Amino acid sequence: MFKKNRQHLQLPLTSHVDDLPEKLRERLENSWAGAFYRDFFCRLDEQTFAVLYDKCPSRPNIPVNVMVGLEFLKAGHGWTDEEMYDHFCYDIQVRYALGYRQLGDGHFELRTQYYFRERLSQYMQDKGENLLDKSFEQVTDEQLAAYHLKTDKQRMDSFQIGSNIRHMGRIQLLVEVLQRVHRMLDEADQLHYAEDFAPYLKGHAGHYVYRMKNEETGSHLERIGGLMARLLGELQGKYAENPVYKVLARVFGEHFRLAAEKVRVKPNQELSASSLQSPDDLEATYREKRNVGYQGYVTNVTETCNPQNDLQLIAKVQTACNTTDDSQLLAEAIPNLAARTDLRDMYPHGGHGGPTTDGALGKAGVQQIQTANRGREPNPEMLSLADFDIRFNEAGQPAKITCPEAQTVSVQASQQGKSFVAHFDPAQCAACPLLAKCSAQAGKRDVRHHLRFTLAQARSAERRRISREKRKESGNLRSAVEATVRCVKLPYPDAKLPVRGKFRVACMMIGSAAVTNIRRIQHYALQRYLQAKKAAEKLAIQAQTGQNAILNAAADSFFATIRTCLRRFLGTDPALRSFSGC
Repeated sequence: MFKKNRQHLQLPLTSHVDDLPEKLRERLENSWAGAFYRDFFCRLDEQTFAVLYDKCPSRPNIPVNVMVGLEFLKAGHGWTDEEMYDHFCYDIQVRYALGYRQLGDGHFELRTQYYFRERLSQYMQDKGENLLDKSFEQVTDEQLAAYHLKTDKQRMDSFQIGSNIRHMGRIQLLVEVLQRVHRMLDEADQLHYAEDFAPYLKGHAGHYVYRMKNEETGSHLERIGGLMARLLGELQGKYAENPVYKVLARVFGEHFRLAAEKVRVKPNQELSASSLQSPDDLEATYREKRNVGYQGYVTNVTETCNPQNDLQLIAKVQTACNTTDDSQLLAEAIPNLAARTDLRDMYPHGGHGGPTTDGALGKAGVQQIQTANRGREPNPEMLSLADFDIRFNEAGQPAKITCPEAQTVSVQASQQGKSFVAHFDPAQCAACPLLAKCSAQAGKRDVRHHLRFTLAQARSAERRRISREKRKESGNLRSAVEATVRCVKLPYPDAKLPVRGKFRVACMMIGSAAVTNIRRIQHYALQRYLQAKKAAEKLAIQAQTGQNAILNAAADSFFATIRTCLRRFLGTDPALRSFSGC
C-alpha cells in the first residue's frame, strides 16, 4: 500500500545531528547533503510512484523519496549497491540528505531496493514511461522556478556511454551464444547434441578463440552457422518461447543467410551496427566516431545557458542506442522542453542539425543556433546559399529570398515540385559588385539570374547563416556544456557503467544529472551564504565601531569637563597648580 513520507518534516526533540558542535552542524547544513534534502528530497512528488503499489490495505511501503534518493545518490557518486547501503546505514551526510536525524531510523534491507528497481523496470515495459525521468523533470522544473532561472536559451550535447559488457569479436560472440543454448537444453537434449557442442564447451568462449588460427576464421564461421541453422529448425517446437532461443535466431539472421538451402556467412562489412554486441545486453549497439569504436548507448543532455543566470541546471536527459542520430534526439526533446520551459534559442552541436529537426523546431517556435554545421564548408571566395536571407511561409516552404545586396524576390517551386528557384533582376545583377562570385547565374533563354536549391539545402543554409550571425552577437554559448558532460560522466571511469540495458543505463544517467544539479545549487547557495555572512560581519564591525566612537567621544567630553573644572577651582592656588594638567 502506498503511503507518503511526511515523518522527516517533524524534527525530533534530540538527535545525533544536534549532538554535533555548532560549527560542524552548520557545515552539514551547507554541504551537498543539505542541498539534496532541501532541493531534491523535499521537492520530490512521491505520488508519481503510487502506481507501483496496490491500493488494498496492507503494510505501508518503504518511503519512496528515500529509495529514489538512494538511486540518484548511487548514480551521482558511482557507488556499488553495497557501498550505497553502507553509506545509508553509517554516513551521517547521506542520512541527513534523506531526512533522517537518528542513525537507527528508517532501516530496511538492501533487497527492498532491488524490488523497487524491478517494479520501475516492469512499469517501463508495460507503460513505456520511466518514472525516474518523470520525477527528475518535476523536481528540475521546481528548481528552475525557485531560483528564477531564465530558460529561453538552452544548449545541448551528446556523448557515448558504455554498458557493463565485454568487447567480443565475432566468433567469440557466436560461441558464447552456443554455450548458452547448451545450458538452455534439458538433460536429454544435451546428451543428444553432446558431439555437436563438444568443440565449443572447452572453457569459455575466449578460450575457443585463443586456440584458433587466423586463417581458419572462415571455416569456423561456416561450421558455427551450419550448427545454428540446424538447431533453429530442430529446437523450435520445444524452445521457441525461450529467450535464449530468440537470441540464437537473432544472431543467426544477423551473421548468416540461407541461399539455396545452404548457409552463407555474411562479410564483416555487411554486419549492421544494430547487431547484437553481447547476449547480456540485447539493446546495446555499435558505433564508430572519429575512428573509435563504441559499444553501448548515447546520452543527450540539455541545460540552460542564459548569460544572465548565476546558476545553470540540466533540464533534460535522454538515453538511446548509440546508432541514434543526434538530430533525432533533438527532435524528440523539443516538444517536451517547449512545454516545460520558455525555450526560444537552442544551441546544439553541428550533428544535431538536419531535416529531422526542422519541423519540430518550427512547430515549437524555437530557433536553432549551431556552433558547427554538417557537410562541406562553402567556398569562402564565392557566395553560397548561406549568404542569402531566406524567408519561409507558415507551411515551412521558402517564400522569399534576399541577396547580400538587398535585392528581394519571390521563390517559386519547380515544375516537378522537388526544388525551388529564385529569379533576380538582370539589371540590378549587372551592376552588383558581387556578380563575379555570385551563385545566381543568367539562363540561356531567360536573361534573369536564377538560383536553384532544394528545401534541404535552404534549411541547411538558413542554419548556417543564423549560426554566423549569432556567434558575432553572443559568442559561443554552447561550449560550456562540455563541462556538464564531464560532470555527468565523472563517476564512471572510461564512461562505462556497471549496469546493462537501456533502461538501467538511462536511470543511472538521470541520477547522475540530478546530483550534478544539486552540486551546482549547493555551490551557488554556499557562495550566497558566505557573502551574506561576510556582509553581516561587516555590519556588526561597523556597528561596534560606531558604538566605540560614541563611547570614546563621551569619555573625551567627560574628562574635558573634569579638566576645565580643575583649572577653574585649582588654578588660583599656587600650591595646586601642578594639577591643572589633569
